Amino acid sequence: QVQLKESGGGSVQPGGSLRLSCAASGYGGRGRCMAWFRQAPGKEREGVATIDSDGRTWYAESAKGRFTISPGDAQNTMILQMTALKPEDTAMYFCASRTTTFCYTRRLEDYAYWGQGTDVTVSS
Repeated sequence: QVQLKESGGGSVQPGGSLRLSCAASGYGGRGRCMAWFRQAPGKEREGVATIDSDGRTWYAESAKGRFTISPGDAQNTMILQMTALKPEDTAMYFCASRTTTFCYTRRLEDYAYWGQGTDVTVSS
């Protein structure tokens, strides 16, 4: 049973930083595309960043230059380092995984495994 669990969300002022973690269990974690999605109130879930097993990354335009996706120090973990946060970054952030290493898609249905989400609020 594959499980993904996010942590690290919270409330921060504009311009602040947060570090989200995703811990995967139930599989080796190798050779899989991992991703962060977010869903703001009243909006559709959208891709934020992806990383494949070779370390190649993709970022949404809104995340470029501010967010960094990377493998965590612990095995089967993934990090989203978020800096220069804006109120429009307020959302529930979800960790997701595909069953393949290929990260060419941000369609929700292409991601087989999802975490429960961690809430990020950016407000003064």
